[in-house]
Amino acid sequence: MSLLPSFATRIPSSSGSLCALLALLLLTPPRPLASAGPSSSLVRELRCQCLTIAPTVHPKMISNLEMIAAGPQCPTVELIATLKNGKKVCLDPEAPLIKKIIQKILSSRKQKN
Repeated sequence: MSLLPSFATRIPSSSGSLCALLALLLLTPPRPLASAGPSSSLVRELRCQCLTIAPTVHPKMISNLEMIAAGPQCPTVELIATLKNGKKVCLDPEAPLIKKIIQKILSSRKQKN
């Protein structure tokens, strides 16, 4: 009487290398494919980054503003603001207050140059 399950006796001997390869793949630790976050420059997901849009943000709370143009990944322009507390929020680029903030940033850059 054998202690091995019945399916183990039906496996041909040539699949030993296949079992070794499978065991090696299962024992190796997984590596991250790409850095997480909405601003990964190496890999862009094929979907919109902004799923929800913040209604309003005080301009003094914004430390960085990133614009992602419309493209195959998302049909709309996305505006991601990094706040001074490190939180990232999506803003509506068509909102009047956001348009004023963008104009102010652009005009201050022209004055610096």
